[in-house]
Amino acid sequence: MSAQPDQLAQHAKKPFLYVVVCAAGVADSIGKLITAAQEANWNVGVVATPQCLGIIDTEAVEAQTGYPIRSAWRSPGDPRPLPPADAIAVAPATFNTVNQWAAGISDTLARGILCEAYGMGIPTAVLPHVNSARAAHPAYRQRLERLREMGVLTGSYDPHRPKAGGGADSSRRQEALELLTPTVSTRP
Repeated sequence: MSAQPDQLAQHAKKPFLYVVVCAAGVADSIGKLITAAQEANWNVGVVATPQCLGIIDTEAVEAQTGYPIRSAWRSPGDPRPLPPADAIAVAPATFNTVNQWAAGISDTLARGILCEAYGMGIPTAVLPHVNSARAAHPAYRQRLERLREMGVLTGSYDPHRPKAGGGADSSRRQEALELLTPTVSTRP
């Protein structure tokens, strides 16, 4: 599935949101964030970490967005399957993604897009999803602070108990959109 000309024309009318989704158990409910974004007048494309592809319903997400899920680098000369991002929401963001992104490690397409977004000035919001044992690690706290220093808008989250699975409040997904809306509406 690739972006069709009518989808690209539609992009000119609405801002385009990349939803970067990581391999946390709550990733399977990413459709709720997509719905909220679409209701808020965003066009949406999903970029998933490779491990996340086994968690989300890829066919349902692609049907909902009208775009292919990106997870792997494209070959030079291949068409871009998604329009350029006007903003990025990282939800859920795992311990691994937060740490590698803040350290500038670009080993997956998702983290490559996030690392590049900083240099391109693309507004980005992150909704971390980690357990309390990992959240207590000094590297995580430092990396989360590094992302804030980079201008990444950070959502609220109380880490869940280790080995508990960590359910998430689905209404919290809209927090990413709330964080991004003032930023995107003031961009030139």
